[in-house]
Amino acid sequence: MGAYIVRRLLLIVPTLLAIMLVNFAVAQVVPGGPIERILAQLEGTAVGATARVSGAGGETLAAGRGPGSSEASRYRGAQGLDREYIARLERQFGFDKPVHERFLQMMKGYLRFDFGESYFRSQSVLSLILEKMPVSISLGLWTTLLVYLISIPLGVAKAVRDGSRFDVWSSGVVIFGNAVPSFLFAILLVVVFAGGRYVDWFPLRGLTSENWQDLAWPARILDYLWHIALPVASLVIGGFASLTILTKNSFLDEIHKQYVVTARAKGLPERRVLYGHVFRNAMLIVIAGFPAAFIGILFTGSVLIEVIFSLDGLGLLGFEAAVNRDYPVMFGTLYIFTLLGLVLGLIGDLSYMLVDPRIDFEGREV
Repeated sequence: MGAYIVRRLLLIVPTLLAIMLVNFAVAQVVPGGPIERILAQLEGTAVGATARVSGAGGETLAAGRGPGSSEASRYRGAQGLDREYIARLERQFGFDKPVHERFLQMMKGYLRFDFGESYFRSQSVLSLILEKMPVSISLGLWTTLLVYLISIPLGVAKAVRDGSRFDVWSSGVVIFGNAVPSFLFAILLVVVFAGGRYVDWFPLRGLTSENWQDLAWPARILDYLWHIALPVASLVIGGFASLTILTKNSFLDEIHKQYVVTARAKGLPERRVLYGHVFRNAMLIVIAGFPAAFIGILFTGSVLIEVIFSLDGLGLLGFEAAVNRDYPVMFGTLYIFTLLGLVLGLIGDLSYMLVDPRIDFEGREV
């Protein structure tokens, strides 16, 4: 197993490099950029996400117009602006260097986890990520935990009672959860429970109350759970359906195998057959999907949820960075997300061994 782990760890380096290279190349050819955004601010035509332009680029917004500035420029909206002003912006953002030099310099810093500073927030990318991380981790961990706690018992129960009334009506619940998007269910929860139209039982903003620091620890825990209840509920309703179906199908596939028939023929109790033999083998595919499920919920599935419930997390940060062309934040978060995803993928493979020690990692090809 040690050799397999080493091979997987070594494979992370070229995989991470390839992903960063492809995304960096795409960013060079898509329209728009931080300089175009500043020029649009000068023209009064900029449309951002939720972040305000300030700091590195915003400091020079008022200094760009000059009387002798009508030369053509490769930047849209640069007509009538001083050529030296455009050159100063390029130096400020590092665009005066060749593309390959910028990429190598970026990756050199990333190896030391130095992601630079945000173009428009006057704050380091690493501090931004660490600041937003608790919100996204809270959503991801609670959602993934509840999804698995609901889906696995429900999927097993549906497999054992396949074709029964319980299987039929629970399938209706699963279909509902699969059909309703998380953000739509979140809006429904806001309307019903967060003062939208009916009752005002839950807060609509933030992860904790403003006086959270002044509360005792039991009150802090209750306040935290009170704030996170609706966001997590909206994510769980959209995540448990597919895992429930996967668990049921995996269980049904194992139940009809020869070793189950043999175990029953030996007179083993049904509970021991199901949970001593079938469960271990059926859960392999479910456990393998845990890292992907966690990454999906943590970094992609919660973007709209964070917007609806005013939760300032990593999903919202990445969305704002993409819209505002804040490249340090874009590539810094991409680097962190990809690295974390690759590591969790390895952890998912190693979790196979915990469920079934018969798996041979040494003889497995990467």
